[in-house]
Amino acid sequence: MAGCSGHGTLGYPVIHGPSKPRSSQAVHRATLRPYSINGKTYYPTVVSLGWQQEGVASWYGPNFHGGKTSNGETYNMYEMTAAHKTLPMNTMVRVINRRNGRSVVVRINDRGPFVKGRIIDLSYAAAKKLGIDRTGTAPVRLTVLGFDNIIASMAKQAGRRVKKEVVLSGFGVQVGAFKHYRGAEIYRNRYDNFEGRYHAEIRKFIVHGEPLYRVWLLGFKSEAEARDFIKAWGIPGAFIIRG
Repeated sequence: MAGCSGHGTLGYPVIHGPSKPRSSQAVHRATLRPYSINGKTYYPTVVSLGWQQEGVASWYGPNFHGGKTSNGETYNMYEMTAAHKTLPMNTMVRVINRRNGRSVVVRINDRGPFVKGRIIDLSYAAAKKLGIDRTGTAPVRLTVLGFDNIIASMAKQAGRRVKKEVVLSGFGVQVGAFKHYRGAEIYRNRYDNFEGRYHAEIRKFIVHGEPLYRVWLLGFKSEAEARDFIKAWGIPGAFIIRG
């Protein structure tokens, strides 16, 4: 999604998006899967409150108005939303225009921008508040304020529980497979609490009528982390699984 450079908005009706952002376990899992655009693979990953990123922002508007966003919502260029390549859907982000100091808070509901050097694609409404609708792009700083359409500081003041981090659970690495339980047990003991971060489990499967004991190392926060682990330790036959 390339950012626009100041297209007019006359003649484009306001499309009211959902009264409640699309958020469910199914949507969460689907929008956190790795995906490829133009031959490059992107890996959504763990993110915490206060996480920051600096780079170039752009915006997208009329050509996408009324279309579908990556999480299945209807894109409305007059709402305070944005596209990011890896942040979880419904992450709340403060965007500061480093040229003029203006700031806005947007909700991530789409993927992009897929232009080198750009880190976020803003809705027309957000870009206008930052003054980027006229310049097309601008250097910005992003700060994560909350998740699931909730700004953490406001929720805390109201006495509500605050999510401090989004963890992409379910990624693991199979480090071995054995016909006999004892062999699997040895591997489990070898890799359990590996690096003080990962735990090993034995999973029993029936293959061609015979038991097969697979040893899974779990606790990775992203597919990229699991892939890097395999590369770093060079475990023969290891591969990524979903727990």
